[in-house]
Amino acid sequence: MVDEPHTMPQLTPCTDYPYNCYRMNEQKPKKPRKPRPVHHAADFDLDVLSGDDDMFRWFLMTYLLGKPIQSSVAVRTWKLFIDRKLDTPWAILQMSDRQLVSLLHQGGYTRYQHVMTRALQTCMQQLVSQYEGSLYIMLESSENEDELSKRLQTLYGVGPKTAEIFMRETEEYFARRNE
Repeated sequence: MVDEPHTMPQLTPCTDYPYNCYRMNEQKPKKPRKPRPVHHAADFDLDVLSGDDDMFRWFLMTYLLGKPIQSSVAVRTWKLFIDRKLDTPWAILQMSDRQLVSLLHQGGYTRYQHVMTRALQTCMQQLVSQYEGSLYIMLESSENEDELSKRLQTLYGVGPKTAEIFMRETEEYFARRNE
């Protein structure tokens, strides 16, 4: 007769009892997660392919949405940027660290505003130095969507998710180009 290996049951601390105790792991039913909102440029009255202004505004929105923060905070912060005419890379670069941190804080960034300040400044500097501050130049110089995605992801703080959100609005451009 072969002995089967014996495994100990998994125990977790009791959180609803005032003394130290442990109970076996129980499978609790998981609450269904609320689906994340899917944003599109039209939701913000932006026509991305009309030119650099709306394209940059959309990029700024996707940059904020692509970070680990609630989308409502990203949208609120984006509106502050737009209301204060901080809707070009140059306008953002002219802000001091303190001003940018304050703006992000007003939008709802409470712990992340210093990191986001540096990230925004670095990204804007790269956009200005590599593409004359024009996402439209980046778009037109990209042969296809894959190349645009790669170019976007060379900008500081832009990962696959941010590029994906941004590029929802450029599909039409590449479709027309291929006709």
